[in-house]
Amino acid sequence: MNHIDDASTLAVSWWKSSRSDTGAQCVECGIVSHTEQRVAVRDSKDPNGPALVFSYAALDGLVGALRRGELQ
Repeated sequence: MNHIDDASTLAVSWWKSSRSDTGAQCVECGIVSHTEQRVAVRDSKDPNGPALVFSYAALDGLVGALRRGELQ
């Protein structure tokens, strides 16, 4: 995982879940590199704030742990 200070500097198209509600507490994702299999995650309310960059496998592991209730 890497940290980016200003997510708006990444050349990605950001998206959030179709289940996200207007004004909700959401994160957005953006594909950083298909070949290196990396994705960035940022707070949707702070587009110029920090982002975390994960490998596809690491993000999949994080989402799985959240779904199983292992992280709170």
